Amino acid sequence: MLTRSARCSPDQFAICTILVHTFLCRAPIVLHEIRTADKGPYFLPPGRAVSSINWFIYCIPTSETCRRRAPDTHGIYCELGVTLDNVHKRLLDTLKTGVVLLDENLCLRSMNIAAEALLDISERKAQGLFIGDLLLNGKKDIREMRNAVANNSSYTMRRAELDLVHGKTLSVDYTLNTFEENGKTQAILEISSLEHAARINREENLQQARETTRELVRGLAHEIKNPLGGIRGAAQLLSREINDDELNDYTNVIIEEADRLHNLVDRMLGSRKPLEVAATNIHEVLERVRNLVETDGLGDDIKIETDYDPSIPTIEGDREQLIQATLNLLRNAVQSIDDSELENSQGHILLRTRILRNVTIGPDFRRLAVSVEIIDNGPGIPPGLMDTMFYPMISGRPDGSGLGLPITHSIISQHKGLIECESKPGETKFTVILPIDFESGTD
Repeated sequence: MLTRSARCSPDQFAICTILVHTFLCRAPIVLHEIRTADKGPYFLPPGRAVSSINWFIYCIPTSETCRRRAPDTHGIYCELGVTLDNVHKRLLDTLKTGVVLLDENLCLRSMNIAAEALLDISERKAQGLFIGDLLLNGKKDIREMRNAVANNSSYTMRRAELDLVHGKTLSVDYTLNTFEENGKTQAILEISSLEHAARINREENLQQARETTRELVRGLAHEIKNPLGGIRGAAQLLSREINDDELNDYTNVIIEEADRLHNLVDRMLGSRKPLEVAATNIHEVLERVRNLVETDGLGDDIKIETDYDPSIPTIEGDREQLIQATLNLLRNAVQSIDDSELENSQGHILLRTRILRNVTIGPDFRRLAVSVEIIDNGPGIPPGLMDTMFYPMISGRPDGSGLGLPITHSIISQHKGLIECESKPGETKFTVILPIDFESGTD
């Protein structure tokens, strides 16, 4: 157990707790908050992660001997099996914050894995590049960074929009801290993605709304099903006593509508059947779904193309449930194109898979995950539906039930994955991210 002393700041104690867990348990964790016996919770503010790591390195013995006891410099003892040859790189790679090391000319010297993912470039390719070569339309940001390096000071920018050379736009908070090495000024650039935080908040809000709706429907289901059962039973008894075929047609309507309402309530509640988890080939799932949609009568004006990543291994999941989830998404794409009546243009749907590395799904950090994208060139989703389309009974079509997307979201959530949507006129993309290992929180 680690105990914080008066000489150890809350930030230092928080990062130390993470690092001890990482090295001793050989497993990464995602920090939401750190609680201690004296105060808490503690959060790491922007610009403090790297300084706390440097403090932690100061506590590590300079000896090359492994499993050596660190001195009680700040009231914290820890047993670590590390050497100084790779400790900085290993510690930085455990962070979800992008960290970039720059020289006095703002040329890249090194970056961690999170920075590679944010800037969409590998450390090897970025080595020696001027930071301005990666950030387009960033003259003001570069000027402020130069001033910070020249004055040996720090600079923080909130909600910055960074345009990358690959066409990607980042919404981030970043902090530039300077230090001296061998008489030369160096800089550490910390980049925190606002999109990542917004995605987590959006997913949590959606999950809470779904649970609230589910409880509401569960409470109403009992009150609805009981009278439906009585109505259906009475209609059956009445049909046995009536010999007139025309009157029997009316009783059949009553029975059929009672069954329809009963099934509607069951669909709103979702499946109560537990997942039958087994090794599943995601490409077999997608091909099954594609064949089903094409068999239903896909017109010649809509073309479905595939772009699969053959390196994706089998995942753990319920094959039938995953077929149902992706079938709902693909059918929505087809219906969107059919409703749009594209003029002088063919409807196009793309099924694309990719392997993702070092992603966070909810509270879990995953070394490997699978991304499934369903992209169509329909008219797009109305902006007013973007925040509510996963709620039950919400549909953008007059004849829609509003249950397809909620069912899909429920299935993906049961698989500990997430679903996202980006839409604009002419392109709508649904992205499903699934962990490779269903059971483990850290792959």
